[in-house]
Amino acid sequence: MSQGLPLRKDIPKQEKWDLSDLFESDEAFYQTLEEVLSDTLAFNKTFENHLDSVEQVKAALPRFVDLLVQIDRLGNYAEMYHSVDTTDLNRQKLSAKLSTSYGKIASQLAFVESEILALSDAQIDELIADTPYPHYLKQLKRRKPHQLSFEVEKTLAALSPTFSAAYDMYGITKMLDIHFEPFEVDGKTYPLDYPTFENEYEDNPDTTFRRKSFKHFSEALRKYQHTTAAIYNTHVQQEKIEADLRGYDSVIDYLLEEQEVTREMYDRQIDVIMSELAPVMQRYAKLLQKVHGFDHMKFEDLKVSIDPSYDPEISIADSKNYIYNALGILGDDYLNMVQAAYDDRWIDFAQNKGKETGAYCASPYASHSYVFISWTGKMNEAFVLAHELGHAGHFNLAQSHQNFLESEASMYFVEAPSTTNEMLMSNYLFESSNDPKFKRWVIGSIISRTYYHNMVTHLLEATYQREVYRLVDAGETLTASTLNDITRKVYQDFFGDAVEISEGAELTWMRQPHYYMGLYSYTYSAGLTIGTVMSQRIKNEGQPAVEDWLNTLKAGGSLSPVDLAKTAGIDITTDAPLRETISYISSLVDELEELTEEINQQS
Repeated sequence: MSQGLPLRKDIPKQEKWDLSDLFESDEAFYQTLEEVLSDTLAFNKTFENHLDSVEQVKAALPRFVDLLVQIDRLGNYAEMYHSVDTTDLNRQKLSAKLSTSYGKIASQLAFVESEILALSDAQIDELIADTPYPHYLKQLKRRKPHQLSFEVEKTLAALSPTFSAAYDMYGITKMLDIHFEPFEVDGKTYPLDYPTFENEYEDNPDTTFRRKSFKHFSEALRKYQHTTAAIYNTHVQQEKIEADLRGYDSVIDYLLEEQEVTREMYDRQIDVIMSELAPVMQRYAKLLQKVHGFDHMKFEDLKVSIDPSYDPEISIADSKNYIYNALGILGDDYLNMVQAAYDDRWIDFAQNKGKETGAYCASPYASHSYVFISWTGKMNEAFVLAHELGHAGHFNLAQSHQNFLESEASMYFVEAPSTTNEMLMSNYLFESSNDPKFKRWVIGSIISRTYYHNMVTHLLEATYQREVYRLVDAGETLTASTLNDITRKVYQDFFGDAVEISEGAELTWMRQPHYYMGLYSYTYSAGLTIGTVMSQRIKNEGQPAVEDWLNTLKAGGSLSPVDLAKTAGIDITTDAPLRETISYISSLVDELEELTEEINQQS
């Protein structure tokens, strides 16, 4: 039988991130948590029922921000510490301790925004004009019609840990409870779990192996579909209750409020891609089928490489050179951040038992960014790393130029810096060789990794999610059968007759934690739209475009997403950037077809 993943304790130190810049030890974490609880009570005692003047708010806000920075520090540490080994009891305990403490902290701080919103519009406008937090206060003012009484807001804040309980239960079910049986191919037995399937098996070049691993993976998921559906239903019904309490017309309107995005922008992103990108990706699927000689192009074949025989491997050390060369155009300060990420162990490269799947970048304001990835040595992981370092570059620039309340950009914009980096990586790789096989691999990686994963996979999740909220707004309860039907229809509508939606594909909704993070999934395509246009500007215009982009990143959350994009020279109030992006993807598929023809003629 093939070996499974190693234990966390057996991973070499240099492959694990160093969280000591946040906390030296668990003891330091617990001590800081107690201090924050105490400081929060003291802050509450000093300011509650006293924020009735502009001067009092001005006195309170800096201390409020200091507390928020410490809370952010604690929260990021607990999440990162737990995510690398969800089986460890000490990590579970620490995460649970923060979760139970957070409600107490939040309830003591709930009065701040309630009392600010109790001020007159003229007083709030004075604060906007004369504090370092203008955009934060403008957003707060916009929420005024939906603000509830202070006692209700305080109660909701105290209950906040229960609002994240569904996400926690989803993670426990996914990482600890689902049991995957090993499976056999050609007389050899292989282990199966979430990380191994998603990191190694899902794009395996052996069709029999890939399809069989998907079948066994799906069979394991299916046993937990009803529990997972019940957990998810709990989450969306809670969102519906709060949306109704606050007087929003729909859950979607409620969730879009904090993104500073109109319903028109949200719907356009989904509808245009579903109608206009679908034919392009159907062509790509048919090209994969032709190249690989599949009788039927199945759902589980969509992530296979255009040329599995040409799949360069890369070491962690070598990835640094590619990242440096690709992102060098962004300047020395940016590269210094990349250097620190490698040298100071901001990145967790490890593959180990209990580590969550996927990749992310955490950016605590109190220190610096951290990147979570599972490195398998595949060249396309250089794109993943460039993506996450895009988040790191964004947050480090924003945090060095903005205070905490003004540092975090709207969720609508947050994936733009990461996907811009992926495009810069592809531009560099494409220009570094004239070998048609390498060029085809680069374009194949751009389409399969950057566009299929970020623009198609997450967009289909968004289309699914929109249907879910339509049902919830109509008073429906979600079941596994309902969620399976929605997922299957979304995939069938997008891929038409180009892809066979295999049994098990309908369970894809079970695999994505984004559904517990508001309207997050669609923002990948929004970010990639901005990222595509921006990377083309940088490619064609050079330094002036780079300066625009760096200024945009430095702005952080001090501007709305529309104004951030405007700073970058992009107008997202129209559909022009989205259609430009789809046209660019279509040209990549054209080029992929031409390179395939050229390679076939040479062989």
